Amino acid sequence: MTRLFCKIIAAPMGTTSEGDFGGVRCRTILNIRRWWFLALGVIATFGCRLPSQPSPIALPTRHSVDNDHLRVRSDIRLPPNHPLLHDLDRLRVEISETLFLPDQRQSVTVYLFEDEAVYSQYLQLRYPQLPPRRAYFVGTLKELAVYTYWSEKIQEDLRHEYTHGVLHASLPQVPLWLDEGLAEYFEVASRSKGLNHEYATRLAADFSNGWRPNLERLESLEAVADMKKADYIEAWAWVHFMLHQSDDSRGLLISYLRELRSAEKPELLSARMRVEIPQAEERFAAHASSLFSGLATVGGKSL
Repeated sequence: MTRLFCKIIAAPMGTTSEGDFGGVRCRTILNIRRWWFLALGVIATFGCRLPSQPSPIALPTRHSVDNDHLRVRSDIRLPPNHPLLHDLDRLRVEISETLFLPDQRQSVTVYLFEDEAVYSQYLQLRYPQLPPRRAYFVGTLKELAVYTYWSEKIQEDLRHEYTHGVLHASLPQVPLWLDEGLAEYFEVASRSKGLNHEYATRLAADFSNGWRPNLERLESLEAVADMKKADYIEAWAWVHFMLHQSDDSRGLLISYLRELRSAEKPELLSARMRVEIPQAEERFAAHASSLFSGLATVGGKSL
């Protein structure tokens, strides 16, 4: 069964990533950025709908930039060669090539407000159920849209949320944990692919306190409200493990994403991992340890 959706995502607070675009960053996807607080689905079978009401505050339309995959509507003039737009274009290519995704079926539209207050008023009137967040991604049958304002977190937020947009523009379904894990992975703009220093450090501390990974538990989380920060960290770690630990682990993730293109209800990834990746949890732990070790400093600079 093909799912039709309307999910909302917002930008979480408190993380950093490398890259400077005039003091701005941002996030997107069908959930609340990092801490999904709400997943609202328009599902063909159940007919769920997201209540909303007309907003007297207009969307930003003063300036427009369009290409085949991204449309930007903004109160701020962004030339087509702006570094932020270049970064998103490179990110789209990186996501598609890394995950071997099919061509996008739909472009992603970013609505970029200049003023935080106007942005907040628009969302309060249009989606009164939503709490204040820096950025939201709303996906419907008509549009994959990102709503945000120019803030010092613009790059980080947009990379996260735009990753969600690319995934849902390319695949008919993505499990919640994997959706967030991939967005966490690709939000990092640095020379160390997907390596989140904060998360690697937190993971090492959790292991030392007796914590152990549990992919089956992650897979059981179906609602945004069910995911805590620790779940986002573990989701990121599983994605990093699969993409970097070995050819076998990488192949498993790629083949699973390929299955998501057509299977109505694909087998759980954890079940396939038990068969294809022997001692996966032990290898996961070793990989997490290597990530923390890689944070050693040389000459006062992180590697």
